[in-house]
Amino acid sequence: MAVMNCAVQTANEQLAHNDVLAAKNAFLKYNAQEQARLLVVMPISEAIAVLHECPLRHVQCLLDRLDEMNEEKRMRHLANGLGLICSEAEPAGHYLQNSVMSHVRERIGWIVGLALLGIVSGLIISHYEDTLSQLVLLAIYMPVIAAAGGNTGSQAATLVVRALAMEEILCKDWLAVLWKEFRVALVIAGVLAGVIIARVMLFSDASSLPFGIQLEDIAVAIGMAISIQVVLSTSIGGVLPMVARACRLDPAVLVSPVLASVVDITGMMIYFTTVNWMLGLA
Repeated sequence: MAVMNCAVQTANEQLAHNDVLAAKNAFLKYNAQEQARLLVVMPISEAIAVLHECPLRHVQCLLDRLDEMNEEKRMRHLANGLGLICSEAEPAGHYLQNSVMSHVRERIGWIVGLALLGIVSGLIISHYEDTLSQLVLLAIYMPVIAAAGGNTGSQAATLVVRALAMEEILCKDWLAVLWKEFRVALVIAGVLAGVIIARVMLFSDASSLPFGIQLEDIAVAIGMAISIQVVLSTSIGGVLPMVARACRLDPAVLVSPVLASVVDITGMMIYFTTVNWMLGLA
């Protein structure tokens, strides 16, 4: 029975694909201007299915024609459905056609502001100089904490931006996205913590440690810190693109630099706070 159902499903999918190909062939018989008019009146799902079978260059030309026809809303729906990220805050024109200064104006505010915000990371490190002087081993794993948070947060943000572009999720689904990313982060954090603990235990020199502090305690403290950082950064990375979209900001411009700055600041704070608490350092 299962084999028969599978065969019927395959046959139905083949028929549907043949219908799309037939529709594409009929669609391409019209000139570009008539094709653009057809895209305005066709159901969104059918238009996306037909455009999926067309060359990307031709699809881009048709989207440009829709924009020229003041059908910007239809153009954005089609672009999102095809997986072409099209943000509300995206500047007019193509990437190469826009001037250097237009790109600078779009990006410079965030970069300068976040660069100044990055000073906070340095202030946090300077505040915990006594901790580093007591236990130099902690300095070795500071970049690991920042990198782990940045990598996991960027992964989550990239997946959510793609899902937004494909209209698989909407901004109102932020709670479901947060719950999913939180569970994913817990698993990743557990695996990463195990790797870091093993790394500290196997490749660190315990002879230079202060009296009363064991290498095992340091390994667990670092593992706990990196777990908290991964869970937090992944959760933020999953929600941040939706916040940007809700505020009508461009996720492509906003998410990466904001996430990097937030991860740096929270990473250092989490790292030193956790280590101080678990090891009893001043």
